Amino acid sequence: MTTATTRTGIDPRGPRVGAGITAALLAVVVLLGATTPALLLLAFVALSFVPGAVKGPQATWQGWLFRVLVRPRLAPPTELEDVAPPRFAQLVGLVVTGVGVVAGLAGATAVVPWAAGVAFLAAALNATLGLCLGCEAYLLLSRLRRRAGRAT
Repeated sequence: MTTATTRTGIDPRGPRVGAGITAALLAVVVLLGATTPALLLLAFVALSFVPGAVKGPQATWQGWLFRVLVRPRLAPPTELEDVAPPRFAQLVGLVVTGVGVVAGLAGATAVVPWAAGVAFLAAALNATLGLCLGCEAYLLLSRLRRRAGRAT
């Protein structure tokens, strides 16, 4: 993390708000079960991860909601967060929900609520506890990559 005075990075509260919105949508998918409306909503959630996976969570519609509705009501962040770990987390979310969408489109509709449930768990942990599983995976992979580089 960097200090807010360097003006690099993102407000770490933004991805948490986005995760809360995403968790709510994924909970609806789980409740809808193996149905067409669940598949359509999961497809919407999966597509919502695309800009986040490419540019970071601040580029998503949830990030926009945070900037417009929530951020103006908060004090400035004390620290900013590197965008790379949350961007990786968005990619992980895209893969998990994408698998559910592809499986649902292929006729395995029972996979839809399961994929949504896995993604819900990750989003809910981020929203409620600030524990970003995708971010932690990014950091672990970065450490492993550095160690592998030193070993050669």
